[in-house]
Amino acid sequence: MIIELAPVLEAVLLAADKPLSVERLGELFDEHDGVDKKRIRNTLRQLQESHQGRGFQLVEVASGFRFQVLQDYALWVARLWQEKPQRYSRALLETLSIIAYQQPITRGEIEAIRGVGVSSPIIQTMLERSWIRSVGHKEVPGRPELFATTKEFLDHFSLKQLSDLPALDELESWDETTMAPAKLKQPQQQEIEVVTEPIH
Repeated sequence: MIIELAPVLEAVLLAADKPLSVERLGELFDEHDGVDKKRIRNTLRQLQESHQGRGFQLVEVASGFRFQVLQDYALWVARLWQEKPQRYSRALLETLSIIAYQQPITRGEIEAIRGVGVSSPIIQTMLERSWIRSVGHKEVPGRPELFATTKEFLDHFSLKQLSDLPALDELESWDETTMAPAKLKQPQQQEIEVVTEPIH
């Protein structure tokens, strides 16, 4: 039996709590459904086109495909969540930016670029959110730990791969509403408040 694939994929992606890869979507069908990876990819492209001009879109990020609200409407969507927005310091944002563009990088190298120390809570927060991870140690005296961004980092900023990051000279400033560089503003499911404070 050949099923109508578009509404099935749409329903699955809307119900999913994380992006789904073509491979994962393929696992949902059996041999009698007449569905292969090529058909899934073609149908996903059709869905992307069919949702143009609406309040949400189908995007491909590092972990797969997901539906997300357009940035233009994020302000109103964020009001659905009544809990206090998560607060991030300017120091954390700067540190995350440096890791994204200079990875793999050690804590000492981050401090050299920023000109100040990086506190342990900043690193811990990014590790807990799975935005960064340890990828080994640099072969220098003391063998300091090397950090790099993760697939979750790419997903959070709606990036498919690191090459999708804008050039450094294109970055204007950090956006204080979405906790992203101005050129990386993406829809978020929750408003995030940035606290500008002295860097320690």
